[in-house]
Amino acid sequence: MRKALSTIILCAIIMAVQAADYAGYYQGLPIELKQPETPVINDRRVSIADFGATGDGQTLCTDAIQKAIDTLAGQGGGHVDVPAGIWLTAPFKLKSGIDLHLAQNAVIQLTEDRSLHTKPGEKKAVFAITASKAHDISITGKGIIDGNGEFWRAVKRGKQSDVEWREYLELGGTVTEKGDLWYPFNLKHQGNIAPTMEQQEKMRVNMIRFTDCQRVMVQGVTLQNSPKFHLTPNDCQDVIIDGVTVRCPWNAQNGDAIDIGTCQRVLIINNTIDCGDDGICMKGATGDESLRHKPCEDILITNNTVFHGHGGFVIGSEFSAGMYKIVVCDNTFSGTDTGLRFKSATGRGGKTGDIYCYNINMTDIKGEAIIFETSYADKAVSGTTGPAAGTKWMPEFKDIHIYNITCNGAKTGIKAKGAEGMIHDIDISNSTIFYTRTATDIDSTCDVKLRDVKLITYK
Repeated sequence: MRKALSTIILCAIIMAVQAADYAGYYQGLPIELKQPETPVINDRRVSIADFGATGDGQTLCTDAIQKAIDTLAGQGGGHVDVPAGIWLTAPFKLKSGIDLHLAQNAVIQLTEDRSLHTKPGEKKAVFAITASKAHDISITGKGIIDGNGEFWRAVKRGKQSDVEWREYLELGGTVTEKGDLWYPFNLKHQGNIAPTMEQQEKMRVNMIRFTDCQRVMVQGVTLQNSPKFHLTPNDCQDVIIDGVTVRCPWNAQNGDAIDIGTCQRVLIINNTIDCGDDGICMKGATGDESLRHKPCEDILITNNTVFHGHGGFVIGSEFSAGMYKIVVCDNTFSGTDTGLRFKSATGRGGKTGDIYCYNINMTDIKGEAIIFETSYADKAVSGTTGPAAGTKWMPEFKDIHIYNITCNGAKTGIKAKGAEGMIHDIDISNSTIFYTRTATDIDSTCDVKLRDVKLITYK
């Protein structure tokens, strides 16, 4: 009993020390946020090489990786080390108490054999790295996780240079009759996993997905070239994403970097993002389905840099479960399509409250520095999904405070489009925005107050 009590006390001390490393970021915020707890991982270590994995980039290591995880989890958890090398794998699952640690020059690469990502009769492939209903899990280190996304994604001809287009054609694949799309269907060296190219496109999945987990950390690693989204915690509590690099081609369709779905107590810090879709995005379930979920709440996003992406910080398009107590501060957006983006539509909307965005620098924004849109259409390669009919689950962006924004270059400064009651109690202050075409485009139905905002263009 005495030994067990000592162990509990030691774990509590370790957790307290780890949590204290982030405490400084929670000082001086405009609202009080609950701080996430960090995972507690035992000191035990095993190497995937000890379980038969070979880092030659040719040998499939899935069984060895999973066995290392299962064995260590059965002993109470610890660190599963991935040494330098290229470790080819199909999907595998993390378990409670496990840290997947990638050494410098370690690459975990998803196999291009798409049949190993699917189960007979399923309409979607299996997520590459997953954890469900687990606790105290992490992915750490200086290595790379590569999704081999080019074997999954359709690409638009209009987004490719001639050189890039020829590289895709060399893989085989199928070009539409109009010549506007290339699908990785009928590739030279890989079989199909669906009867049509459109159905296969819909089978793309995210690279790393945590569902209903507690105390999750992703730290230091590089995530690149996912088949779809890169990192998606859903229905999780106590999530820390620290010092991660997310990168994929700028024209990767639906290539979101970090999507937080109905999570509580989240810290996103010191990350570098260059992606094909939204950079840091908050999602909150759609319509009636949201009744099974909690809102996104107690979220701090700070000291991040987003290069290419459809938005630097984004809420939506689905957020029916709600967005509350979110602070976005001290970030840089350089070259994104939009800066601060709040998007939704009828059928997938919800409510916001206590949202603060400040001390953000933006350069070379292609569209709007700040945008609110309530008739968003999801433009996937496989088809566009527009707003739902009726008036249920209307978006209501409110209680949002934006200040100390510096934007040197955007087509439009501030845009807000929505019916009466959809966008209100929004205040933007103490900011300078250099625009090239339009200063503001704000519907009369939108309550957006500007105070000490300098909107400047060419003389």
